[in-house]
Amino acid sequence: MTSLRLGYLYGLGAYLLWGFFPLYFKLLRPAGPLEILAHRVVWSVAFVALLLVALRNVGFLRSLLRRPRTLAGIGAAATLIAVNWFTYIYGVNSDRVVETALGYFINPLVVVLLGVLVLRERLRPAQWLALGVGALAVAVLTVDYGRLPYLALILAFTFGGYSLVKKRLGLPAAEGLFVESAVLSLPALGYLGWLAATGDAAFGHVSAGHTALLVLAGALTAIPLLLFAGAANRLPLTSLGMLQYVAPILQLGCGILIFHEPMPPARLAGFALVWLALIVFTADAVRQARHARRLRLGGTVPPTAAVATGR
Repeated sequence: MTSLRLGYLYGLGAYLLWGFFPLYFKLLRPAGPLEILAHRVVWSVAFVALLLVALRNVGFLRSLLRRPRTLAGIGAAATLIAVNWFTYIYGVNSDRVVETALGYFINPLVVVLLGVLVLRERLRPAQWLALGVGALAVAVLTVDYGRLPYLALILAFTFGGYSLVKKRLGLPAAEGLFVESAVLSLPALGYLGWLAATGDAAFGHVSAGHTALLVLAGALTAIPLLLFAGAANRLPLTSLGMLQYVAPILQLGCGILIFHEPMPPARLAGFALVWLALIVFTADAVRQARHARRLRLGGTVPPTAAVATGR
């Protein structure tokens, strides 16, 4: 099997798992969102620690302790992903799967916006058009919901911020996830201990199957991230960008077809505007990538410059 084909399989596997997460998190009720989040953190640490020991790759911790700025960045990434995870779990288990799917549809547009605000990047006209259409979509959905779609916006901005921090840190997937989860593990363990002491814990008190599902939350957190890292190392960015829409499409399908959440005409119009913005955004990215590739093959510009122009 070629490296490219393996990359597509890894990427598709990651996004399929993320796409069906609503089905999994629904099974974890009656545990509350914070308890589910705490278990997700604790069992992620355990799962990835075992993986790193099996791979004999624990020496990175010693070098990491000598890099305080990296540790601060990991703390910021851990905070952002914790807020993202909690918001997603809360959204799914409060019957707002459609709104959580919206968050991941608009995430690429938020990443572009953060590039302008944080990295001072200059956008092409098509990217500005995509952002404008996306902003219009949020306005339409605000009218439909009678409020800002705040769950979607929190998901998009926290995951966009997390992606930005992770890009700057440059840590491998397993090592990064281990340290981020380890940062969150102390408050997570404290909260689980408090739930057990007050008798409010669902863990171990619902059924053996429910307890097993909470334990498996760690593996189901780590596996798609590791698959995604394998895909990112093998696929062009444009291909990876196209695959990222698999997850929110599946989440939207879960919300409408399985959980029967409403999709009135105004909400559908808002989603249609989001999809239009993504079509403009993706078409521009593909065009720029092809242009950069032609320049590289023609020897007009060095490869590094071509990559920079393609974003």
